[in-house]
Amino acid sequence: MEKVGFEETRGALPPPPPPLPPHGRPERLTEPSKCVAMSRTGTGRSGRRINLVANHFKVSVNVPDAVFFQYSVLIKSEDNRKIEGKGIGGKVMDKLSQTYSSELAGKNFAYDGEKALYTVGSLPQTKFEFTVVLEEAAVKRSGSPDPKRTKSSIQSKTYNVEISFSARIPLKPIALALKGLKADNTGDALRVIDIILRQQAAKRGCLLVRQSFIHDDVRIFISFGGGLTACHGFDSCFQTTLCGLSPNMDVSSTMILMPGPVLDFLLTNQNLRDPRQIDWGKASKMLKNLRVKARHNNMEFKIIGISEKACNQQYFPLKMRSGDGSTEETVEITVYDYFKNRNIDLANSAYLPCLDVGKLKRPNYLPLELCSLISLQRYTRSSSSMQRASLVERSRQKPQERIRTVIDAVKNYRYDDDSMLKACNISIEKQLTAFEGRVFNAPTLKVGNSEDCVSRSGRLNFNQKRLLSPIQIKRWAIVNFSARCDISYLSQELIRCGRSKGIHIDNPYSLIEEDSQWRRAGPVVRVEKLFEQVKAKLPGPPEFLLCVLPERKNCDIYGPWKKINLHEMGIVTQCLCPTKINDRYLTKVLRKINSKLGEVMNSLVEVKCIPTLPRLKETPSMILGMDVSHGSPGQSDIPSIAAVVGSRSGPLISRYRASVRTQ
Repeated sequence: MEKVGFEETRGALPPPPPPLPPHGRPERLTEPSKCVAMSRTGTGRSGRRINLVANHFKVSVNVPDAVFFQYSVLIKSEDNRKIEGKGIGGKVMDKLSQTYSSELAGKNFAYDGEKALYTVGSLPQTKFEFTVVLEEAAVKRSGSPDPKRTKSSIQSKTYNVEISFSARIPLKPIALALKGLKADNTGDALRVIDIILRQQAAKRGCLLVRQSFIHDDVRIFISFGGGLTACHGFDSCFQTTLCGLSPNMDVSSTMILMPGPVLDFLLTNQNLRDPRQIDWGKASKMLKNLRVKARHNNMEFKIIGISEKACNQQYFPLKMRSGDGSTEETVEITVYDYFKNRNIDLANSAYLPCLDVGKLKRPNYLPLELCSLISLQRYTRSSSSMQRASLVERSRQKPQERIRTVIDAVKNYRYDDDSMLKACNISIEKQLTAFEGRVFNAPTLKVGNSEDCVSRSGRLNFNQKRLLSPIQIKRWAIVNFSARCDISYLSQELIRCGRSKGIHIDNPYSLIEEDSQWRRAGPVVRVEKLFEQVKAKLPGPPEFLLCVLPERKNCDIYGPWKKINLHEMGIVTQCLCPTKINDRYLTKVLRKINSKLGEVMNSLVEVKCIPTLPRLKETPSMILGMDVSHGSPGQSDIPSIAAVVGSRSGPLISRYRASVRTQ
């Protein structure tokens, strides 16, 4: 990104070149050096060849000399207070684009929602000051919420917008990268293109979640209880690959609140049928800051709370004119009577509280049955493990369905019609990137007694096989969280199967059952109480704890149990929920236990030497993997996260050490 001073006031033209020295000789400018990839011995021929497609779409840039100009944006209200909300910022900039199009030379811009906007080419000036007036239809309350009797007025808010030139972002580094030449700072131009995609999705009415675009389409909503709905969308961003620049498009999902009547949402959220059984304390926390639309006047409001009294007992002051209209007096009236006098039917609201959609010092009460939740309101609270698993399960698509969905999305978005992408002459193909792949045979593994273990039909059979490096387990115990399992029989079968695999397991020190009085308590309390039993029955810290859980998937006890054992006490533990105890199941459990106590990822097997990679065995080698993730455009408060993982104890390459850091 090239920084330029503000003294260039007309067109942001580049400065003239410096004069040549008297005895200097001009030199020919050499092209940037070619990017040389790491040399390899060949492309490989082993394996079965197959045709594959990737969710990337090829991009061509036909105007490599185009330049994005970045401008800083500062929005202030009439009282000189900075405006930082993304929603109001977008509305202000949209109004600015419509009102001052001639001052901006008719140029379109991409706004990141916070403090920056981007244009293709420069604006007429390096600094602007605009006054933007946003007008909103409001209701002038004259004692009646009835639309036929309500007087409409226009409320306007004035904002001062300052736009100043900040930097130039050339598109040339991307063009060079597409040709295989060395290029720096491609990330700045890619970030601008991603912002253009986000702005285009916002204009379509999509919910923006980082780089995901969620559509407001009831046909793709999937309800999974608790008043929550899975909503499908797409995750899209531009990336540079060895094949060139391409947008990576994939299917994504997020959880939103079920749109519709507020009363129906509360009943579904608390799994009730009778509105009189609603816990209004929980309801107030759930509804706070949500947006609703009132049925009687078709206006949108933001919920700040729930009234303390029922609708037929909640009074508020109402200004009314006398019969002759000469004087005005204030009377106290209930919310129920107010709407009943206006012939607005409230069949279920008399004994229910009201929604407060006003301000802290000036409440505005609306009956529940007149309000409906607006669509695409994201569920931001922490979801349970069951809800997350349900979201993943119901969002899964078959390959052909996923391919068809992604291709249709690229065609429907019509990226080529975007004015800013047109100015750069960026065109996107409508078909997935095709390439050739190879399927390798499963590696031959070595187990105990120098025996080979070969995969058959995609499965490894460990019957009558011994572990490569078996361990000994002396101090251990079994705990049972009220699961229907005979832990005495489980311990006997585990010891028998372990000895057949080469693991010597002593009898458990204790078999601990959960106290029945804590079965209905929360997961954290259940774990704490059971761990108190472990401390009381064992003379010291055990070497290993086997935990039997009551649920096979997404058990709430799993997280607190792992935390107290691994993080606080440093005790190795293995959780299981057996449905059928046999040698195959116990072998899988023993492999995990042997791996955890032996500090090896896969202590059962050893990968045999691969002829094509002799250096892994002959020379001490380390295999490294690295990745960095960044926040989406416009989210300056999201840190970058870097992770590195490296292999240990070569040539086994089955022990790893990982490290994660935030910026």
